[in-house]
Amino acid sequence: MLQRWGGTLAGAAVVFFAYIGFDAVSTVAEETKNPARDLPIGIIASLVICTVFYVVVAAVFTGAMPYGELVKRLATEQAEPLTMALNHVAPQARWASAVVAFGSVVAHTAVLLVFQLGQPRIFFSMARDGLLPPVFAKVHPKFKTPHVTTIMTGVIVGGFAAVMSIDEMVDLTNIGTLFAFVLVCVGIIILRYKEPDRHRPFKVPFGAWPVPLLGAVSCIFLMYYLPPTSWWRFVAWLLLGLAVYLSYSY
Repeated sequence: MLQRWGGTLAGAAVVFFAYIGFDAVSTVAEETKNPARDLPIGIIASLVICTVFYVVVAAVFTGAMPYGELVKRLATEQAEPLTMALNHVAPQARWASAVVAFGSVVAHTAVLLVFQLGQPRIFFSMARDGLLPPVFAKVHPKFKTPHVTTIMTGVIVGGFAAVMSIDEMVDLTNIGTLFAFVLVCVGIIILRYKEPDRHRPFKVPFGAWPVPLLGAVSCIFLMYYLPPTSWWRFVAWLLLGLAVYLSYSY
């Protein structure tokens, strides 16, 4: 039983990247008309809708193709799993596989664009607070967007995408994002006690410490089940980031 749950939790840690894009909504808070109303609706509604789709697709997929057959097929061929499942149950319906494959390409592209939207604005906020050079806080005179960080992020991501393995990048993305969520959850608890009178337009029941504490514990729990290589890469990237940050601050 423990082994079975260990596999389930390891799988949850590996596919965590499917939920990463939702936090990108919060990075565009300054570009919304009423963030106190719009952001909670956007984040919670998208989480609920997408979770329902994830569960339904997973249920259909596991019902259409036995796990043993999936492992056997993946050992000899590389394909998009949903397309593989369709080919397994309906080998003559090539048009259906083509539709699913096209939808997969569109979905992946949309997710990548959301990532490209959020990261430049994080750099922009950090530069405005003095944590990065001022050039990162430049805004385009016509489009009013952080164009410098957008271009830089696109070039760096494109460079890594050209030479890195997608499995390694997914693991590194998972552990990095989980660690960032841990820091955010812990930071909320600290700010609640260090600055209790700060204006807070976002109200969350039990948000002083129970919810952030549960969030931090659950993220650490998932990090534990990620592959050991992910931890080594994470430590290396963390040290590199600290070296750059401390060098600039000095």
